[in-house]
Amino acid sequence: MTRIVLVHGIAQQFKGPDSLLADWYPALSDGITLGSGERIASHQVSMAFYGDLFRPSGHRGIGIPDLDASDVRDGLERDLLLEWWQAAAAQEDRVPGPDAPARLRTPALVQRALNALSHSSFFAGLSERMLIFSARQVRMYFTQPEIRLGVQRRLAEKVTSETRLIVAHSLGTIVAYEALCAHPQWNDLALVTLGSPLAIRNLVFDRLVPPPADGHARWPAPVTRWANIADKGDAVCPVKELAPRFGPRVRDISVHNGTKAHDVRPYLTARDTGQAIAGLLKTGDG
Repeated sequence: MTRIVLVHGIAQQFKGPDSLLADWYPALSDGITLGSGERIASHQVSMAFYGDLFRPSGHRGIGIPDLDASDVRDGLERDLLLEWWQAAAAQEDRVPGPDAPARLRTPALVQRALNALSHSSFFAGLSERMLIFSARQVRMYFTQPEIRLGVQRRLAEKVTSETRLIVAHSLGTIVAYEALCAHPQWNDLALVTLGSPLAIRNLVFDRLVPPPADGHARWPAPVTRWANIADKGDAVCPVKELAPRFGPRVRDISVHNGTKAHDVRPYLTARDTGQAIAGLLKTGDG
């Protein structure tokens, strides 16, 4: 019985549904226990895995193309890296901020962004090519219809009549939102979004399907309750509150994840996250 469907974010292409679920489930269980004193059995949770759809094939080395600043494409890839840079610089003193970025050509500007992000507590663990490849995954999702539909199909395959809650992280929150909008016939569901970039104008918000109107997104029909959880230091979701764009029914919650601001595990173990998930499950079961 799948009561909770999990939806992961970027940079999971070398894992699989079972290995990723094994990574998420203990944190999910801990958060629910800390927040409510209750427990969730592992057989009640499933992972909507789509990372393999972004996995490169036929490359030398460890599997990721040898990317550098000159490989970053103008448009979404470039702008997303700059958005991460600006957000990280605003949150962390040790991250140097951009100075008149419009005066520099793309490779030089992107290299400055990559160098600055290497000082960030969150991005420091990622190589330059992983940062670029992560931005590329977002661009591929929005610009390649077969990828977009394939990713959403993976989520749709996991949602059953017994599903009560979808918990999505990072890019997965975009996947969950669009899939929920595309399936108004689904039974009532609750939604939890973690570290969501949904409200970033131009890069994400204005690319959503269905498209927003007058600065406001459409409410996904199956969703009865929505909790959005963000760490104030999470550079991947510089816009922390979704209610202004997605409607007052969204409950925006702030948590503190330490140095791993965007990591899904501290998001899941947070007491507030556990309380929100437990409360949404009770409502759905009632």
